[in-house]
Amino acid sequence: MQEDELDCDNVRLVAEVNEDLTKLLNYKVYKRRWFILLVICILNSSNAMLWLSFAPVADQTAKYFELSLDQVNWLSLIFLVVAIPVGFGTTWMLDTLGLRTSLILSSWLNMTGSILRFLSILDNIPVGLRNYPLLMAGQTLCALAQPLVLLSPTKLAAIWFPENQRATANMIASMSNPLGILFANIFSPMIVGSKEKIPQLLGIYTIPAAIVCLLATVGIRNRVPPTPPSNSALASSSEPFLAGVKLLVRNKPYMILLTCFGAGIGIFTSFSTLLQQILCVKGYSNDLAGLCGALFVVFGILGAFLLGLYVDRTKKFIEVTKISFCLAALASIAFAVVSQMRIQGIAVAVVSSLFGMFGFAIYPISMELAVECSYPIGEATSAGLIFISGQIQGIIFIMLFQLLTKKLADDPQYTCALSWKVPTLVMAAFCSAGACLFVIFFHTEYKRLKEEAVATNSQAIEQNNGIDNEAEPELLQA
Repeated sequence: MQEDELDCDNVRLVAEVNEDLTKLLNYKVYKRRWFILLVICILNSSNAMLWLSFAPVADQTAKYFELSLDQVNWLSLIFLVVAIPVGFGTTWMLDTLGLRTSLILSSWLNMTGSILRFLSILDNIPVGLRNYPLLMAGQTLCALAQPLVLLSPTKLAAIWFPENQRATANMIASMSNPLGILFANIFSPMIVGSKEKIPQLLGIYTIPAAIVCLLATVGIRNRVPPTPPSNSALASSSEPFLAGVKLLVRNKPYMILLTCFGAGIGIFTSFSTLLQQILCVKGYSNDLAGLCGALFVVFGILGAFLLGLYVDRTKKFIEVTKISFCLAALASIAFAVVSQMRIQGIAVAVVSSLFGMFGFAIYPISMELAVECSYPIGEATSAGLIFISGQIQGIIFIMLFQLLTKKLADDPQYTCALSWKVPTLVMAAFCSAGACLFVIFFHTEYKRLKEEAVATNSQAIEQNNGIDNEAEPELLQA
C-alpha cells in the first residue's frame, strides 16, 4: 500500500510539472470536443431510457401487452444478452474504425429501435408482429447500440481531451447513462398512471433518440482531432485487437478489476431492473420505487462528479476506488435489511441514495483505472472487456435472483406475488465479496500517466537542447 501511495505521489508531482510543459509542446485541444461530449451524453441518456422504460412500470406493462412478469423482464434483459457477442465487435470497431463511425451507427440503431417500439402498438400492423414481437425487435436494435454508446467515453477522453481533463470528461459521458436511468425512473411512473398510457410512453421516448441521431450524423465530422491533446493520444490503439486481448488476459491487476468491477456492474444492472418488484411486495408504490431509483442515480452522479474532479487533481485512482467499493458493499447490506420492512419509505430512499452515491462513483474512475493498468492496449478494448464481463454477470444475477424468489400468489401477472428477501441478501453477499477481493488483491502502477510523464519531459529536453544549439553560434560570434 505504501508503494501505491509513493507511486501516486510521484505521478501527481510529474503531472503538475507536465501541465506547464505541455503548453510548450505540439499538443492542442479543440472546442468541438465539447460538442462530441454533448452528443455522447444525449445518446447515452436516450439509450438508457429505452433500456429501462418498462422496469419502473412492470405491472402496467404486463397488463397492457398481456404478458407475464418474466416477459417484461426480458425487455430489459435483452440488452445484456445482445451486449455479450456484440461487445467484442464494438471494441474492435471503436479502436479500428474510430469514434465518429461508431457514434453515427449507434445513433441510427437507437432511433430505429425506438420507432419500432412505437409501431408495435399500432392496429394496422400485422397480428403476428403487433405488440410483443415488434416491441422486442425494437428493444433488440436499441440493445445493439448500447455497447457502442457505453464504450465511447474512454475513447473520447483519450483522443480528444488533455491529461488534466480526462477523468472529468469520462465521468460526464459515463454518468449520462445513469442520468437516462434517472429519467426512466421519474418519467415512466409519471406518464403511465394506468396501462392505457403505455403508447404515450413509447412516443415520448422516441423524441430524444431522433434528436441525437440528427446531431451525430450532421455534427460529428472528424474521426480524430487534427492535433492530439496528449502524448498518449498518439499511441491510442497501438496494440492490435486480438494481441491486446491476449495481453489483458495475462494482466493480473486487469483481470481482478474485470472480475470485481464487472460484478459491480452486474449488481447495479439487476438492482435497476428489479427495484420496483423488490419494493412492491412490501406495499411500496410505483412512485416510491421510481423515487428510490431516481435518488439512486442522482446521488450516484453527484458522487461521480465530486470524485472525478478529485481524481483529476490527485491521481489517486486506486484509493478512491477501494474506499467507494467498500462503502457500496455496506450500503447493499443496509438495503437488504430495510427493503424487507414495511412503512419505511424514508429509510429505503436514504439507503438507495447511499448505494448509488458510492456505487456509481466507481464506474468512470474504474474505466480510467482499466486504461491505466493496461496501457498501451486500446481504450475500447480494455473498457470493452469489463463491460462484457458486467453484462454476463448481470444476466447471471438477474436470473439467479428471480430463481431465489418465493411465490406468494399463483397469478403470474401479479408482480407483487414474490418474496425478495433471499435475493437481496445474496446481492449484498456478492457485493461484499467483490469489495473484499478488490481491496486485498488489486495493485497496479499507472502506466499511461508514467508514459506521458516520460514523453513530455523528453520532448521538453529536446526542445531546450535545440534552443541551446541555436544560441551557441550566436554567442561565439559575439
